[in-house]
This record gives sequence, C-alpha cells and structure tokens, in this order.
Amino acid sequence: MNGLELNTFSITARCKKTGMLGVAISTARPAVGGLAPYVKAGVGAISTQALVNPYYGIDGLKLLGEGLSPEEVLSQVTSKDEEKERRQLAIVDHTGNTAGFTGNDTVPWAGHYVGDQFVVAGNMLVGEATIAAMAEAFEACFDKYFPEQLLGALQAGQNAGGDKRGKQSAALYVVHEQEYPIVDIRVDEHATPVEELHRVFEVCQTDLFPYLNKMPTRSKKAGEQD
Repeated sequence: MNGLELNTFSITARCKKTGMLGVAISTARPAVGGLAPYVKAGVGAISTQALVNPYYGIDGLKLLGEGLSPEEVLSQVTSKDEEKERRQLAIVDHTGNTAGFTGNDTVPWAGHYVGDQFVVAGNMLVGEATIAAMAEAFEACFDKYFPEQLLGALQAGQNAGGDKRGKQSAALYVVHEQEYPIVDIRVDEHATPVEELHRVFEVCQTDLFPYLNKMPTRSKKAGEQD
C-alpha cells in the first residue's frame, strides 16, 4: 500500500450563525487529528481521508486563501494526483461554499453528502446509514453551539455503525475569529473515542473554554476585555 489509509467518517462545516469553521472526525487508526483535518479562520475547513494526502489540506487552504472556490480547489489538488481515485476530500470555505470527492477506488462502503454549508464523508463504513445519520443530526440541531453540533453529528455516525473495522481515535477542531482554534481536542487511542472526545469536551467547558476570551488577539492584549 502506498501511503496511510484513514478509513474514517467526518463532518466538515461552517456555522451559519457565527461563521465558525470546523471538522469532527473519527477512525479505527490512532491519532486521526494529526493528519486529516485542516482548518483556518477566515479561509475554510478541509478533511483529507481514505488514502490520506496531507497536501490536499495544506495546499487546499492556501488556494482557498487566494480566492479559489472549493470546486476549483478540489480540481486543482486532485488534477495531477495519480492516486486520487483512492482518496476522499471534503472542503467548505469561509462563506459556506462546499465541495466533496470520493475516489472510485476507495474502500466500500464509501461516499459523501454535500449539504447546506457542510460535507459529510466516509469510507470503509458499515454502510450509507453512517453518512445519512450524520447529515440528519447536523441539520436537526442548528440551534446548538457549533462545536456541540459537530460532536452530535459525529456521535450519530458512530451510533449508526461508523468505521466497520472498529474504533480508535477521534478529533474536533474549530476556529472562529482568531488564528488559533477555539476547540482543538483529540482522543488519539481509546476503546470508545467518540464518547471520550465528548467527555473531554465537557471538561474543557469548565476548565478551558471560559478563559479563551482572556487570551491575546490582534486587537487587544492578554487580560483586556472587549
């Protein structure tokens, strides 16, 4: 095998209310958060999976920042890639435009769903129900805080079967107005990674997130209030 297979399920999305961008993802390999999600405030969010190509994320964000649409980015990063039919890609830009790609040689069940400002994608799944459940859960809870909305979609995918090989890691990465993330949590190796990701998120609700508004920004020094 030429490269790393991340047979996984993910949601890549933009929040309609706040403009937040993020990726929630899980797979039956360790440390999925280190190679699959790429997110930049004011630019976009990308998940590269199946036979993962990190440069889909690295170059993809650069191209989005230069003003290319998600469809143009998808076309450009895959055009000269001889392995593209073994890859999967989801892209959402900072205005909510989307693009998704599932190569013909990805491991079945494989596919993606492009919704309103989000893309759900997965490969080597127990079936299409995983993707359908994630999309339904995400669309049903637009009133929730965006990171919780992503977590809910990921949990729905796991409940519907998820990766048919099993469970091992999960990650949630969300940005808003600053160049650093408002959520960057990972479960790198665990028997129930999605559930553990949710537990870590709840701990952060008390012990981390309330302090983020005291961090430096480009317009204020540390400790200053808006």
